[in-house]
Amino acid sequence: MQHYRNFSQASQQRSPHATQARRGPGPMVAPPTHPSQQPQMTAAQMQAQQIEAARRGDLARRQSRKPTDRDISEDVGEVIVGDGVQRYKKLRDVEKRLDAVMMRKRLDVMDNAQREYARREGVLRVWVSNTAEGQPWQVMEDGSGMGEDGIFDLGENSQATFRVKIEGRLLEDPEELEEDKPSPDKRPRLSTFFKAITIDLHRNPALMPDGYSQIEWKKQQPPNPQNPNPNYDPNSSENSFDKLEFERKGDENINVTISMLRDTERERYKLSPGLAEILDSEEEDMLGAVQGIWEYARAMHLQEDDDKRTIVCDEPLRKLFHQEKLSFPYLPDILQPHLRPLPPIKLNYTIRVDKPYISPASDSETKPSTPTIYDIRVPLPNPTAYQIHKYATSKSHLADLQSIVRTDDDLALLVQKLNQTNAKRKFYENLAKDPASFVKRWVSSQQRDLEVILAEATRGGGSGGLGEEGASEEWRKGGEDGLWGSQIARESVGLWLARQNKAH
Repeated sequence: MQHYRNFSQASQQRSPHATQARRGPGPMVAPPTHPSQQPQMTAAQMQAQQIEAARRGDLARRQSRKPTDRDISEDVGEVIVGDGVQRYKKLRDVEKRLDAVMMRKRLDVMDNAQREYARREGVLRVWVSNTAEGQPWQVMEDGSGMGEDGIFDLGENSQATFRVKIEGRLLEDPEELEEDKPSPDKRPRLSTFFKAITIDLHRNPALMPDGYSQIEWKKQQPPNPQNPNPNYDPNSSENSFDKLEFERKGDENINVTISMLRDTERERYKLSPGLAEILDSEEEDMLGAVQGIWEYARAMHLQEDDDKRTIVCDEPLRKLFHQEKLSFPYLPDILQPHLRPLPPIKLNYTIRVDKPYISPASDSETKPSTPTIYDIRVPLPNPTAYQIHKYATSKSHLADLQSIVRTDDDLALLVQKLNQTNAKRKFYENLAKDPASFVKRWVSSQQRDLEVILAEATRGGGSGGLGEEGASEEWRKGGEDGLWGSQIARESVGLWLARQNKAH
């Protein structure tokens, strides 16, 4: 049974009780952004979509009429002089074996490319800290709040603010080879692993000077048919960053919770306890859960029929699904009740504005605004994904594929031309051997085809009673034992009479 690495469990174990090397102030999050509203499609856009759909349909029809057979038939090979056909067939055999190998390798590459994350994990270290300005103790120290009479007048202390910074970086693997390390531009960043970060301030919004009790950042999603999003830029500072900061008013320490929602290509779920025990994982996506059940059934020899599509439940599966048998095509629907939304990673932090944290004594070992450190286990990006993408999008590779396709099309046309030429040769050859009998059979065949097209053909022959085999002896024999005395003949005559009466 395949072992699935549990990122959810690891993250939840690490996050709430994350390694704290030093204690420091609050979170660092970007200013709130509002997701763009999905625009309504205009008439011009709808018309453009209809034109594109019509173009694709026309292209599909043209491609369906293209010849695809590239094998030379035996009767064509018999009349061609030389060993060209034999050599061509040997080349076709080599091509088929090569195609099988290439297809197997291509499936392996596609399977690897579809895995957004390899089965290995790294440590994402997150530093959370904060600074403060205009706090009462700062005003008293620098004397900026002293009035003319020598008395400090803090008033409502509207200038007291704090700035929170959240910074993350993926720790390097000491065992990783130097040449395998990604360049700074290609390395995963903090925003790579999350699609939303929310900071909840545990204080009544009415007591907050600016009225905010929650701060949220959301990653812009790539454009899709439902949401074109023409302004999407994956390299913008809003989508690609290692550090988030925000500033708010306040002169008291505030407890906050940083919720970090993971970003994965395929949505991942938290598994129910029974399913997690079978798959040996706390979280998985739908494809991984289906594959896990399949591998479990194969390992426990629970597949009963020849095509292995029916699973006979053992005690754990019966207890989980309350069924005696499972049909593999319906596994996604059966698994749905056992998949729950994946909870975000939560980091607890206290925004401190007091003097011992912001400006400790000079003889203290504590540094100003010492950050709080969290280590989070995260799945690492597939190390071969970049090379696979580079190869799949290479211009020379695409040009070679297009050249092969054009050569295959030319071969199919040549083979079709050979078959047509051979058909003409056989036609004239049979005509030369016995012209009278050949013309008679050919005319009878054409008559039969015409009657089929006009829906006037009857079983056993044409409207005149003699089909393409009308000259044979069985059609000339009468009596009860002959073809004309059979039940088919009676039904055909009855049908013909009925049609005649209806016509009159």
